[in-house]
Parts: sequence; structure tokens; C-alpha cells
Amino acid sequence: MTKLMTQEERLNYLVDRFKEDSGEYRDLKVSDNIFEKKRILRSLMNIRMPRAMDDEILAIQDEYLKEAAIEKGIVELKDIKTVAEEYGSNKNQADKLSIWQGDITRLDVDAIVNAANSQMLGCFVPMHTCIDNCIHTYAGIELRAECNRQMNNFRTKYGMDYEQPTAVPMLTDGYNLPAKKVIHIVGPIVMGGLTKGLAKDLSDCYKNTLNICLENDIKSVAFCCISTGVFHFPNERAAKIAVDTVTKWLSEHEGSMERVIFNVFKDEDKFYYEGLLK
Repeated sequence: MTKLMTQEERLNYLVDRFKEDSGEYRDLKVSDNIFEKKRILRSLMNIRMPRAMDDEILAIQDEYLKEAAIEKGIVELKDIKTVAEEYGSNKNQADKLSIWQGDITRLDVDAIVNAANSQMLGCFVPMHTCIDNCIHTYAGIELRAECNRQMNNFRTKYGMDYEQPTAVPMLTDGYNLPAKKVIHIVGPIVMGGLTKGLAKDLSDCYKNTLNICLENDIKSVAFCCISTGVFHFPNERAAKIAVDTVTKWLSEHEGSMERVIFNVFKDEDKFYYEGLLK
């Protein structure tokens, strides 16, 4: 049945079903504007607590999100040049490192890295532009459900007040993302001045993520700029820590990774990474 639906029909269906599912917003008036409908659907997904959903609704959500990924444009690993190819760089591990600017949810790689918070359930703010929100939106509601299952297991083991510690990665499926897996990690929060401890925490985020890649046969991973947004880690220093840590790890684990991508969104971050790797 679902294969006969157009993308717009899927959108209309999902808006209606997610409104009903929300309870609070079941009578929400939605205009015929397709962009408004997309905003409403994303917002309803963003605020939805992890709980069961009808299999037919999930199937249509999955088809809608997979088609949305195609519409945005999926970027494969072969489409991303290494810094050796892009800049003629002869820096250490230049044939294994890339800088790619854009939307990380477009990347068809083994894993992408999500800058998560300690609750590990994604961002609940409707239409927020943080990477946590974007990844959960385009993966689908199954991702929040899996994160919740893993966190419940931890709470059973460690107590109901358990929160994910800084620099301890959590691995999940990618669901409707082009990436096969998502590695969620909590970066350090800079409240005042930058300390050696915070710098070590950020380095551990990169090192521990690569370790979990090694343990799970993940050969290509795209890192976001961990902690540089609302966590206030200085962008230039964060880039230096990221490059130094990843380069050192790759040197110590020759042949273990096909590619490590530094995914940047802001021009500022691209400038810093290029300065370190060109």
C-alpha cells in the first residue's frame, strides 16, 4: 500500500498520524503549505517521548525519510576527497583524513558522530538547528527509542539518576540516515575558562569514538565539531585537539580505518581545519 503513495501523500498521512499520536496537538490546524507541513511534522517528531508507534505509521515514516534523504542528496565516501587529494597535503595521515562542509545527515559512511547531551535522547526543542535535533529528525523516531532502551539498561545497572558521562560513546543504528550507525557522545561543557581537564575530555571524545569504531569494525566515520556550539569550547582550540588526537590514534592503529572525516558546518571551522591539515 505504502509504495503507491507519493511523497506529499506520505507527508499528509504522517502529519495527521503524529497529530493524533501527540494527543495535545490532535486538533492543530495545518495550512496546505508543504513547507509548513514539513515543519509541523518535524516539530511533532522532536517533542515526541520515546514510546511504541503503530508499525504501518513507522513504515510510512521510514519511506518518507528515505526519500527525503535522496531529495537532499546523499554523499558517498568516494565523493569526498582526502586532504592529500584536495590540497596536496603531505601531513601525517593525509591519505586517511578529509574535511567536508555541509549537512552531516547526508553522509553515506559507516558512522556519523552526534554531539549529544547527558540524557542521550536527542533534542526536544521543535525545529532546533543543533546537530542532535537534525540527526534524530532524519533518522526517525526509532533512534530516540533505541537510545531510551540503552539508557534504561544503564539505569537498571547504575540507578535511576544515571546520565551518560562525558566522553563515553553510545553506538546505535542509523535507521533512515544514509549512515549505517550513529555514535552519540557527550562533549565537555566550558562554563568559564578552558582548563587542561576540559581539553583532555575533548581529546577523549575523539579517542574513545575511534576505539568504539575499532571494536565494531567501523571503517569510516564523520566527526562533527564536538562541544563547539552551545557547549562553548573555543573553535580553534577544539579543531587542534581533534586533529592532533585523531592523527595520533591513526598512527597507532595503522590500517584500522579507511577514512576519518572532519565535518564542519561553519566557515570558521573549515578555516581552522584547513589551516591544520593543508
